Amino acid sequence: MKVMRFVKSAIVFVTVFCLLELAAYAQAPAKQEWIERSNRNAKVVLDALARFNPEGAAQIGAEGYDEQIIDLAPGYLDRTRKANEQVLADLQKRLAAEKDPRVQQDLEIMIKSTRDTLHGAELNQKYLLTYFNVPGFVFQGLRSLLDDQMPAARRQAALVRLRKYAGMEPGTKPVTELAMAITREKLSQPGLLGPFKSQLDRDLNNYGFYLDGLGKLFAKFQITGYEEPLAKLKDQFTAYESFVRKEVAPKARTDFKLPAELYAYNLDQYGVDIPSAKLAEMAHKAFTEIQAEMQTIAAKIAKERGWSDTDYRAVLRNLKKEQIVGEAILPHYQERLKQLEEIIQREHLLTLPDRPARIRLASAAESAQQPAPNMRPPRFIGNTGEQGEFVLPLSIPSKDPAQTKQYDDFTFAAISWTLTAHEARPGHEMQFAKMLEAGVSTARTLFAFNSTNVEGWGLYAEYISKPFMPLEGQLGSLQGRLMRAARAFSDPELQSGKLTPDQVKQLLMNDVVLSDAMATQEVERYTFRAPGQANSYFYGYTRLLGLRADVEKAMGKKFNAQKFHDFILAQGLLPPDLLRKAVMENFVTAN
Repeated sequence: MKVMRFVKSAIVFVTVFCLLELAAYAQAPAKQEWIERSNRNAKVVLDALARFNPEGAAQIGAEGYDEQIIDLAPGYLDRTRKANEQVLADLQKRLAAEKDPRVQQDLEIMIKSTRDTLHGAELNQKYLLTYFNVPGFVFQGLRSLLDDQMPAARRQAALVRLRKYAGMEPGTKPVTELAMAITREKLSQPGLLGPFKSQLDRDLNNYGFYLDGLGKLFAKFQITGYEEPLAKLKDQFTAYESFVRKEVAPKARTDFKLPAELYAYNLDQYGVDIPSAKLAEMAHKAFTEIQAEMQTIAAKIAKERGWSDTDYRAVLRNLKKEQIVGEAILPHYQERLKQLEEIIQREHLLTLPDRPARIRLASAAESAQQPAPNMRPPRFIGNTGEQGEFVLPLSIPSKDPAQTKQYDDFTFAAISWTLTAHEARPGHEMQFAKMLEAGVSTARTLFAFNSTNVEGWGLYAEYISKPFMPLEGQLGSLQGRLMRAARAFSDPELQSGKLTPDQVKQLLMNDVVLSDAMATQEVERYTFRAPGQANSYFYGYTRLLGLRADVEKAMGKKFNAQKFHDFILAQGLLPPDLLRKAVMENFVTAN
């Protein structure tokens, strides 16, 4: 799952778009008294979220915000800063009065989250020109309501939200005009870095896909009266595109590298708490070791298949020729999920939830917005049966069809094993399903969330499934692990200038055997989509492996993998240090 910036940054101006993608990480109300008390504390932060970004609050599951839209009115930066400062003071007061150590820990999690939000806002205002991908966040704000699993009554709110985005409701102005005013205010401020040129180009390319996607969604769900506001919004997007090209594009930077202070902040927010150079050193070593393991398995596959070239790169390229196409793709992944569930039960890897996992192919608009496989989480607050969805894109679309980049990385049988394990079961879908079943505090799902604890589990899920896959599946699993190691040295070495984007792309295409489309989106991830985030997969995975090794050493023959995995998932999305503390104090000693 591509995991982006988190909800705790939701009311900071540069994270608006990311909020809308990640706001679903909250949880169902719990029965334990201390969790209920902790959740009442969390409501202080959630109320601020709802005040300034109701789309995110609604996507979490909060009631009463479906028709509301983001606050970009003049002075919103000061308002959000003051709101966060008030939240921080309130949380600190609650911590001083709290006696339960579990609630204390949750308060400390939220205090750190709020402080990080304030610090992130300061850094972004210090270094970056305020720029919005307005069509992107408008699409997500409406897409979150226009969903198959959304109750029909809530879908109707999308029309009101659409009209407000277009400035057609009393007391509203077009969101494009508000965004332009904010950016124009900053354009004359010297020293601010404009958006990276490739990012701007990608955003401009996607505007049409978002509009087309919205039209299809409103028509699909038979929301009457959308045509006029959508037509007005289209005109506004056209004007916004002109503004971006004429006023923002001249400020675009050609050097993707972030100021060191800002990149360090990114790493911290994504959960990487060791120096990036140290992480890169670990990743280089792992890359070589994984290549050696791949070579051994590739030789066996080549022998079975009668292929003369036994190099893992050649074997992967041959396996990629066995493409699953068209209507066969989705049934293939659904069947693969059943096979993995049988393995999970047979090998006692963890306890499966009662609810089924869902898989679907991405629309063109969704592929434009998120061009990598991802898990779309369910609604957690007030969940009425909504389920997570493993969403699979098949291309990076372009308004010039000749420029569309097609993937061959997700549609061959060898890779579907590990991709399903990562995004569905026993990976991300299991994390969210377990939170729904167990009832974990908001602090431990929403505000403790970072990419290291989420993506670390996803890669670990691939690891525990790999021994039970056929040889082709094992090679595909190692290819995925090799890519994560490559990420963990490519991302920081791009930022330091040690590597260039072209060098990284060639490494990914030649040694990891990715398609041009996949390598392109990977480089975009490291340079402008989410600098620092790609490190989190490898780092979180290594932390989980280290934790498991220590637990096995401490427990000896009493170690039970299924109980260990169930316990980890029951903790919510704790970062590595807090997870280790919980495991050592509450799992090892109790078993």
